Amino acid sequence: MYAVIRTGGKQYRVAPGDVVKIESVVSENQTIEFSDVLAVSGEPGTMAKPAAAKVTAEILGEGRAAKILVFHLKRKKQYKKLQGHRQNFTEVRIKAIEADGVTYTAAS
Repeated sequence: MYAVIRTGGKQYRVAPGDVVKIESVVSENQTIEFSDVLAVSGEPGTMAKPAAAKVTAEILGEGRAAKILVFHLKRKKQYKKLQGHRQNFTEVRIKAIEADGVTYTAAS
């Protein structure tokens, strides 16, 4: 059982119990709910767009990804520019997927 959710401009394939690094989100409590569910797969080989679905997750922590280097060069013009970037992320564990009244949770 898995679902495809959209958050932070990206799409993620998640299943109950998965740990996923998503774009940084702010939440005052340790749970977050994703209501933008694009597709749900209840049984193997089938995929459907549910009428009402949500995915609940708990926040494990926050951090910053590895540094990527952005290097610009204009040859023969003596122009070079080096810039680094580290993207913020929030690490979440998927607790449950609820689609059309049926709830799927991780095996304990």
